[in-house]
Amino acid sequence: MSDTVESVIVAIDGPSGTGKSSTSKAVAAKLGLSYLDTGAQYRAITWWMISNGIDVNDAAAVADASGKPVILSGTDPSHPTITVDGVDASGPIRTQEVTSAVSAVSAVPEVRSRITELQRSIAASAPLGIVVEGRDIGTTVLPDADLKIFLTASAEARAARRAGELKGADVAATREALVRRDAADSSRKTSPLAKADDAVEVDTTDLTLQQVVECVVTLVDERRAGAQ
Repeated sequence: MSDTVESVIVAIDGPSGTGKSSTSKAVAAKLGLSYLDTGAQYRAITWWMISNGIDVNDAAAVADASGKPVILSGTDPSHPTITVDGVDASGPIRTQEVTSAVSAVSAVPEVRSRITELQRSIAASAPLGIVVEGRDIGTTVLPDADLKIFLTASAEARAARRAGELKGADVAATREALVRRDAADSSRKTSPLAKADDAVEVDTTDLTLQQVVECVVTLVDERRAGAQ
């Protein structure tokens, strides 16, 4: 647990399309905490690999290059930023090319070690605490987080949300891609997508974003009260 009631570290994990980003940003903003999208960091290093001609399917080549890019994440929940070697990467990291390659790059142990170290450093330096979202935050990155949340939702609900975000994407194809991503992330040897034993599971299938945010904020308030 954190040393003070004011400082709190919240880990929010779960597969794509469960509402992690929207929930995490809203919770951080409401509680005055910093915010970190760890998935963006993996996308950033993947984009760097692609941009620099590294074969993302060559684990050895990816491992050798993993220490080269300088990745900086801004933690303001109202305006999160990410740069790679000083270049704004917020747009480029969301392309389909990066989406298709990020699981392969993320599975390389050297990449995970590098990014995990970066994430822990950011969390440790957050003045009032931080909401960190990803897939292995509660299990690997921040196992001592004050509160761990694992968001879930049906594959159909997740696909509909993601297709809506991608403006006109085919829902069935999006569902298939999400299921493939889940399988890849859950089966990788290093830091797989998994629910921490002490995480609170929240099924967002039939909840509005506001309801999910209120649920998480309540859990944080309860945890803070229990720490007093």
